[in-house]
Amino acid sequence: MPSTGAIRVHNRHPLQGPQTEDKGCGMRLGVLTGGGDCPGLNAAIRGVVRKAERDHGDEIVGFLDGWRGVIEGDTMPLDISALRGTLPRGGTILGTSRVHPWMQDDGVERIERTLAEKEIDALVVIGGEGTLSCASRLHDDGVANLVGVPKTIDNDIGATEMTFGFMTAVDIVTEAIDRLHTTAESHDRVMVVEVMGRHVGHIATWAGIAGGATITLIPEEPFDVQEVADALRRRHARGRFASIVVVAEGARPAPGSIVVPEPEIDVYGHEVLGGIGSIVAREIEQRTGFETRVTVLGHVQRGGTPSAFDRVLCTWYGVAATEAVHDGDFGIMVALRDAKVVRVPLAQAVGELKLVEPDLWKVAKTFFA
Repeated sequence: MPSTGAIRVHNRHPLQGPQTEDKGCGMRLGVLTGGGDCPGLNAAIRGVVRKAERDHGDEIVGFLDGWRGVIEGDTMPLDISALRGTLPRGGTILGTSRVHPWMQDDGVERIERTLAEKEIDALVVIGGEGTLSCASRLHDDGVANLVGVPKTIDNDIGATEMTFGFMTAVDIVTEAIDRLHTTAESHDRVMVVEVMGRHVGHIATWAGIAGGATITLIPEEPFDVQEVADALRRRHARGRFASIVVVAEGARPAPGSIVVPEPEIDVYGHEVLGGIGSIVAREIEQRTGFETRVTVLGHVQRGGTPSAFDRVLCTWYGVAATEAVHDGDFGIMVALRDAKVVRVPLAQAVGELKLVEPDLWKVAKTFFA
């Protein structure tokens, strides 16, 4: 799906349709990873580099620590040899940060200067909603030729069925729930598992279904803690003494249920979440008398080696992003739709968060206590 509008190239290689396969006419292609880390970032970088170097003879420049590296001109060379052994490796060899161009008065101007000085023809931006929103704005302002790759364990980017990192996080959370079942059963306890999910509950919903959670609480559906307690009592009255309650970190009680502290705001404008699991666990124990413990999985969800699914998806995204660059199709994001990788406008991709599908939520609720 080609993006609309004229292609603007600021330096050496004017793009007039698809690029030749002549390896003597390669481009200088920049790559960055921004926002929170997640499994698969190195696999995506590897996909870009392999396609760009082998098929097009490109020279690839990696910008360190997301947009900070572009603002400050902090780079490292990338080639096939540099990416050897990184497919199963978590994190990102480029580093990442939540710095964005508008945190500094001259941030955008410095980006333009860096891209000109480094003779960068196009930039592949691998990131989540915040990073890709910056890319969309820079593209709209004519600052750079950009192609986006959707990354976030939250799976909250619109216009794509799946962001990479999500399935690995679901696998990690599901394994943790499986383990907690056994200790809950041994001690007749309620176990509350707090998982990531700032504004959406994809991880909680998928892992709750896969792990056989008793109840799942997500940001999209405000909860009444008394209803949760009553459901657990009914379950225990039937002789089921062990229960697992999965809580997304962004879950919020319904008005009139319980009062929770307003979250603090960090320097990047994000709410500092965490702690809802402990609040829910305390309320359950007080209202039911059942011994209740809380486990906060935290950053373990986004660490370590990517799953096989994410390795394939990352590789596919990386190759597809490079193909878009050489088609001169900028201002787009590669996306998964109907088992195919397609191109969608960046503005559409970051226009709104992707919420948990109501039909899937109905499936999850079928198994609630």
